[in-house]
Amino acid sequence: MSERSERTSRHSSAPPELVTLHVWRTSRGALPRALSRMAVDPRRLRALPGVRFGKLLGTGTGTGFGPGDADLTRWAALTVWDSPAAAADFDDSSVGRAWARIAHAQARVDLRPLTSRGEWSGQRPFGEPPGGQVTGPVLALTRARLRARRAATFWRAVPPVAAALRDAPGLLARFGVGEAPLGWQGTVSVWRDPTDLVAFAYRHPEHRAAIMRTPIAGWYAEELFARFEVRDVSGDRTVLGWVTDGGPATVKGGRA
Repeated sequence: MSERSERTSRHSSAPPELVTLHVWRTSRGALPRALSRMAVDPRRLRALPGVRFGKLLGTGTGTGFGPGDADLTRWAALTVWDSPAAAADFDDSSVGRAWARIAHAQARVDLRPLTSRGEWSGQRPFGEPPGGQVTGPVLALTRARLRARRAATFWRAVPPVAAALRDAPGLLARFGVGEAPLGWQGTVSVWRDPTDLVAFAYRHPEHRAAIMRTPIAGWYAEELFARFEVRDVSGDRTVLGWVTDGGPATVKGGRA
């Protein structure tokens, strides 16, 4: 067993202190360089000191969460760290510097896992978080690998949920994420507080219908759902598509 595999196994159930979501906005003219970074940097990200788990992600606008929703001017890195001290060096790393060179705006969201169910690339990157009560913004992450034979029915089921999400009370930001244009997809949504997230996830009829249909339809070969406390937001929130309904959201320790 390799050193990295041993470390992954050792931390498989221990929730990390810090997960970061870095998001960069680039110009359309920078697309070739961004695609080059997406080819080269996933391995470099995982090799950075203190990284337990890392994924480079493309994004979508959040209006449809489907293949036609791709946003080719926004890119993201989701990283699970051994410690906050290790994360502090990201901007000076080869990956951080490379993306900073081609981005004209960027944001960073610091997260603490609250709940996590399922796997990502055969791993449980956020361990077994203890849950707990939170006041203030939370982020929900969904990620799935679609079964090819079920993809068409999945894409037909997405539009009603996406339309309902757009106007959901308490929604602060939303966008799609994916490791590949087709079949490897997910969503990021940020909510003013946990009650707003729960109200949409379990009480909104469109989303509730999709949840109930999932085990019957068999859409996913692998899936993960995780919820995080938003500890901090720094940089340009517009990169995240951040909106406020009546004033700025309070983020614990917030620099934004």
